[in-house]
Amino acid sequence: MDEEKNDKKLKTENKYSILLPTYNEIENLPIIVWLIVQSLNKCDFEYEIIVIDDGSPDGTLEMAQQLQMLYGKEKIVLRPREKKLGLGTAYLHGIKHATGNFIIIMDADLSHHPKFISEMIKKQQEFNFDIVTGTRYAGNGGVYGWDFTRKLISCGANFLTQFLLRPGVSDLTGSFRLYKKEVLEKLTQSCVSKGYVFQMEMMVKARQFGYTIGEVPITFVDRVYGESKLGGSEIIQFARGLLYLFFTSLTQ
Repeated sequence: MDEEKNDKKLKTENKYSILLPTYNEIENLPIIVWLIVQSLNKCDFEYEIIVIDDGSPDGTLEMAQQLQMLYGKEKIVLRPREKKLGLGTAYLHGIKHATGNFIIIMDADLSHHPKFISEMIKKQQEFNFDIVTGTRYAGNGGVYGWDFTRKLISCGANFLTQFLLRPGVSDLTGSFRLYKKEVLEKLTQSCVSKGYVFQMEMMVKARQFGYTIGEVPITFVDRVYGESKLGGSEIIQFARGLLYLFFTSLTQ
Protein backbone atom coordinates (compact mmCIF):
# COMPACT_ATOMS: atom_id res chain seq x y z
CA MET A 1 0.00 0.00 0.00
CA ASP A 2 2.79 2.44 0.92
CA GLU A 3 4.61 1.61 -2.30
CA GLU A 4 1.47 2.38 -4.33
CA LYS A 5 1.12 5.73 -2.55
CA ASN A 6 4.75 6.59 -3.30
CA ASP A 7 4.32 5.69 -6.98
CA LYS A 8 1.21 7.87 -7.18
CA LYS A 9 3.03 10.75 -5.48
CA LEU A 10 5.93 10.52 -7.96
CA LYS A 11 3.51 10.63 -10.88
CA THR A 12 1.73 13.72 -9.61
CA GLU A 13 4.88 15.57 -8.53
CA ASN A 14 6.92 14.91 -11.67
CA LYS A 15 6.27 16.24 -15.15
CA TYR A 16 8.27 15.31 -18.23
CA SER A 17 8.97 17.75 -21.05
CA ILE A 18 9.97 15.97 -24.26
CA LEU A 19 12.03 18.15 -26.59
CA LEU A 20 11.73 17.34 -30.29
CA PRO A 21 14.04 19.48 -32.46
CA THR A 22 12.88 19.11 -36.07
CA TYR A 23 14.07 19.98 -39.54
CA ASN A 24 12.24 18.50 -42.53
CA GLU A 25 10.43 15.80 -40.54
CA ILE A 26 6.93 16.18 -41.99
CA GLU A 27 6.51 12.42 -42.54
CA ASN A 28 8.00 11.34 -39.22
CA LEU A 29 6.54 13.91 -36.82
CA PRO A 30 2.92 12.61 -36.70
CA ILE A 31 4.17 9.05 -36.18
CA ILE A 32 6.63 9.87 -33.38
CA VAL A 33 4.07 12.05 -31.61
CA TRP A 34 1.45 9.28 -31.81
CA LEU A 35 3.95 6.75 -30.43
CA ILE A 36 4.89 9.06 -27.55
CA VAL A 37 1.26 9.66 -26.65
CA GLN A 38 0.43 5.94 -26.80
CA SER A 39 3.46 4.99 -24.70
CA LEU A 40 3.10 7.62 -21.97
CA ASN A 41 -0.69 7.51 -21.65
CA LYS A 42 -0.27 3.89 -20.56
CA CYS A 43 2.13 5.01 -17.82
CA ASP A 44 -0.11 7.83 -16.64
CA PHE A 45 2.76 10.33 -16.41
CA GLU A 46 2.15 14.03 -16.85
CA TYR A 47 4.03 15.20 -19.92
CA GLU A 48 4.28 17.69 -22.75
CA ILE A 49 5.87 17.48 -26.20
CA ILE A 50 7.76 20.61 -27.24
CA VAL A 51 8.37 20.80 -30.98
CA ILE A 52 11.27 23.08 -31.90
CA ASP A 53 11.21 23.42 -35.67
CA ASP A 54 14.09 25.28 -37.30
CA GLY A 55 12.34 26.79 -40.31
CA SER A 56 11.70 23.52 -42.17
CA PRO A 57 10.76 24.24 -45.80
CA ASP A 58 8.83 20.95 -46.14
CA GLY A 59 5.85 21.96 -43.98
CA THR A 60 6.92 20.34 -40.70
CA LEU A 61 5.65 23.31 -38.68
CA GLU A 62 2.26 23.19 -40.41
CA MET A 63 2.06 19.49 -39.57
CA ALA A 64 2.93 20.29 -35.95
CA GLN A 65 0.11 22.82 -35.87
CA GLN A 66 -2.33 20.14 -37.03
CA LEU A 67 -1.06 17.79 -34.33
CA GLN A 68 -1.57 20.53 -31.74
CA MET A 69 -5.20 20.85 -32.83
CA LEU A 70 -5.58 17.07 -32.54
CA TYR A 71 -3.91 16.49 -29.16
CA GLY A 72 -4.37 19.91 -27.53
CA LYS A 73 -2.09 22.82 -26.68
CA GLU A 74 -1.24 21.38 -23.26
CA LYS A 75 0.22 18.24 -24.85
CA ILE A 76 1.80 19.74 -27.99
CA VAL A 77 3.76 22.94 -27.44
CA LEU A 78 5.14 24.71 -30.53
CA ARG A 79 8.28 26.79 -30.17
CA PRO A 80 9.59 27.26 -33.75
CA ARG A 81 12.65 29.23 -34.85
CA GLU A 82 13.30 30.96 -38.17
CA LYS A 83 16.33 28.91 -39.21
CA LYS A 84 18.78 26.19 -38.17
CA LEU A 85 20.81 27.44 -35.23
CA GLY A 86 22.34 24.25 -33.87
CA LEU A 87 21.21 21.41 -31.63
CA GLY A 88 22.53 22.95 -28.41
CA THR A 89 20.64 26.20 -28.90
CA ALA A 90 17.51 24.20 -29.79
CA TYR A 91 17.65 22.54 -26.38
CA LEU A 92 18.24 25.87 -24.65
CA HIS A 93 15.25 27.27 -26.51
CA GLY A 94 13.10 24.31 -25.49
CA ILE A 95 14.17 24.42 -21.84
CA LYS A 96 13.03 28.04 -21.57
CA HIS A 97 9.50 26.94 -22.40
CA ALA A 98 9.48 23.59 -20.58
CA THR A 99 7.19 23.32 -17.56
CA GLY A 100 8.40 19.86 -16.52
CA ASN A 101 11.00 19.20 -13.84
CA PHE A 102 12.48 16.49 -16.07
CA ILE A 103 13.56 16.90 -19.68
CA ILE A 104 13.69 14.12 -22.26
CA ILE A 105 15.59 14.65 -25.50
CA MET A 106 15.18 12.36 -28.48
CA ASP A 107 15.28 12.37 -32.28
CA ALA A 108 12.09 13.03 -34.22
CA ASP A 109 13.06 10.75 -37.13
CA LEU A 110 11.81 7.50 -35.50
CA SER A 111 15.35 6.35 -34.69
CA HIS A 112 14.36 6.33 -31.00
CA HIS A 113 11.27 4.41 -29.97
CA PRO A 114 9.26 6.10 -27.20
CA LYS A 115 8.68 2.74 -25.51
CA PHE A 116 12.07 3.22 -23.82
CA ILE A 117 10.96 6.45 -22.11
CA SER A 118 9.11 4.59 -19.37
CA GLU A 119 12.21 2.46 -18.73
CA MET A 120 14.33 5.60 -18.39
CA ILE A 121 11.84 7.13 -15.98
CA LYS A 122 11.77 3.94 -13.89
CA LYS A 123 15.57 3.82 -13.77
CA GLN A 124 15.80 7.48 -12.74
CA GLN A 125 13.19 7.11 -10.00
CA GLU A 126 14.79 3.94 -8.63
CA PHE A 127 18.28 5.42 -8.22
CA ASN A 128 17.59 9.18 -8.36
CA PHE A 129 20.03 9.60 -11.25
CA ASP A 130 20.73 13.09 -12.55
CA ILE A 131 20.83 11.70 -16.09
CA VAL A 132 19.62 8.49 -17.72
CA THR A 133 20.99 7.86 -21.20
CA GLY A 134 20.01 5.32 -23.80
CA THR A 135 22.83 3.06 -24.96
CA ARG A 136 23.24 1.07 -28.16
CA TYR A 137 26.41 -0.59 -26.94
CA ALA A 138 25.42 -2.34 -23.69
CA GLY A 139 23.00 -5.06 -22.64
CA ASN A 140 20.51 -5.90 -25.38
CA GLY A 141 20.93 -2.54 -27.10
CA GLY A 142 21.71 -2.42 -30.80
CA VAL A 143 21.43 -0.72 -34.17
CA TYR A 144 19.15 -1.78 -37.03
CA GLY A 145 18.92 -0.63 -40.64
CA TRP A 146 22.58 0.36 -41.08
CA ASP A 147 24.89 -1.32 -43.56
CA PHE A 148 28.16 -2.88 -42.44
CA THR A 149 30.24 0.20 -43.29
CA ARG A 150 28.12 2.56 -41.22
CA LYS A 151 28.03 0.15 -38.27
CA LEU A 152 31.81 -0.15 -38.47
CA ILE A 153 32.22 3.64 -38.48
CA SER A 154 29.83 4.00 -35.52
CA CYS A 155 31.53 1.29 -33.46
CA GLY A 156 34.95 2.68 -34.34
CA ALA A 157 33.92 6.19 -33.34
CA ASN A 158 32.50 4.94 -30.06
CA PHE A 159 35.66 2.94 -29.32
CA LEU A 160 37.80 5.99 -30.04
CA THR A 161 35.75 8.25 -27.78
CA GLN A 162 35.86 5.67 -24.99
CA PHE A 163 39.63 5.34 -25.32
CA LEU A 164 40.38 9.08 -25.42
CA LEU A 165 37.72 10.54 -23.13
CA ARG A 166 36.76 7.71 -20.72
CA PRO A 167 33.34 9.26 -20.12
CA GLY A 168 31.93 6.57 -17.85
CA VAL A 169 29.05 5.78 -20.25
CA SER A 170 29.01 3.15 -23.00
CA ASP A 171 27.37 5.32 -25.69
CA LEU A 172 28.83 8.81 -25.77
CA THR A 173 27.29 9.94 -29.05
CA GLY A 174 23.72 8.91 -28.28
CA SER A 175 20.95 11.50 -28.27
CA PHE A 176 18.15 9.74 -26.36
CA ARG A 177 18.39 10.91 -22.75
CA LEU A 178 16.48 11.96 -19.65
CA TYR A 179 17.77 14.83 -17.50
CA LYS A 180 16.76 16.58 -14.35
CA LYS A 181 15.85 20.02 -15.65
CA GLU A 182 18.37 21.95 -13.57
CA VAL A 183 21.12 19.53 -14.65
CA LEU A 184 20.36 20.00 -18.34
CA GLU A 185 20.29 23.77 -17.88
CA LYS A 186 23.75 23.79 -16.35
CA LEU A 187 25.18 21.44 -18.96
CA THR A 188 23.80 23.30 -21.98
CA GLN A 189 25.06 26.61 -20.61
CA SER A 190 28.56 25.20 -20.06
CA CYS A 191 28.93 23.44 -23.42
CA VAL A 192 30.44 25.22 -26.41
CA SER A 193 30.15 22.51 -29.10
CA LYS A 194 27.43 22.37 -31.73
CA GLY A 195 25.83 19.61 -33.79
CA TYR A 196 26.74 15.99 -33.10
CA VAL A 197 29.70 16.85 -30.88
CA PHE A 198 27.31 18.60 -28.50
CA GLN A 199 25.98 15.26 -27.23
CA MET A 200 29.50 14.08 -26.47
CA GLU A 201 30.46 17.23 -24.61
CA MET A 202 27.32 16.96 -22.48
CA MET A 203 28.48 13.62 -21.07
CA VAL A 204 32.06 14.80 -20.61
CA LYS A 205 30.83 17.87 -18.70
CA ALA A 206 28.45 15.72 -16.66
CA ARG A 207 31.38 13.60 -15.51
CA GLN A 208 33.41 16.71 -14.64
CA PHE A 209 30.52 18.14 -12.61
CA GLY A 210 30.06 14.85 -10.75
CA TYR A 211 26.51 14.13 -11.94
CA THR A 212 25.20 10.58 -11.59
CA ILE A 213 24.37 8.78 -14.83
CA GLY A 214 22.32 5.65 -15.44
CA GLU A 215 22.01 3.70 -18.69
CA VAL A 216 19.11 1.93 -20.39
CA PRO A 217 19.78 -0.34 -23.40
CA ILE A 218 17.89 0.86 -26.48
CA THR A 219 17.50 -0.20 -30.09
CA PHE A 220 18.37 2.47 -32.65
CA VAL A 221 16.56 2.16 -36.00
CA ASP A 222 17.69 4.03 -39.10
CA ARG A 223 15.18 6.54 -40.42
CA VAL A 224 12.50 5.32 -42.84
CA TYR A 225 11.37 8.71 -44.17
CA GLY A 226 13.53 11.67 -45.12
CA GLU A 227 17.25 11.97 -45.57
CA SER A 228 19.94 11.41 -42.96
CA LYS A 229 21.59 14.62 -41.79
CA LEU A 230 24.90 12.83 -41.20
CA GLY A 231 27.42 13.58 -43.93
CA GLY A 232 31.08 14.29 -44.57
CA SER A 233 31.00 17.67 -42.84
CA GLU A 234 29.52 16.08 -39.70
CA ILE A 235 32.29 13.44 -39.66
CA ILE A 236 34.93 16.17 -39.88
CA GLN A 237 33.11 18.07 -37.14
CA PHE A 238 33.11 14.92 -35.00
CA ALA A 239 36.88 14.44 -35.43
CA ARG A 240 37.61 18.07 -34.55
CA GLY A 241 35.24 17.95 -31.60
CA LEU A 242 36.78 14.76 -30.27
CA LEU A 243 40.23 16.31 -30.32
CA TYR A 244 38.90 19.46 -28.66
CA LEU A 245 37.24 17.46 -25.87
CA PHE A 246 40.36 15.33 -25.40
CA PHE A 247 42.71 18.27 -24.99
CA THR A 248 40.32 20.32 -22.83
CA SER A 249 39.70 17.31 -20.56
CA LEU A 250 43.44 17.15 -19.92
CA THR A 251 43.33 20.63 -18.42
CA GLN A 252 40.43 19.90 -16.04
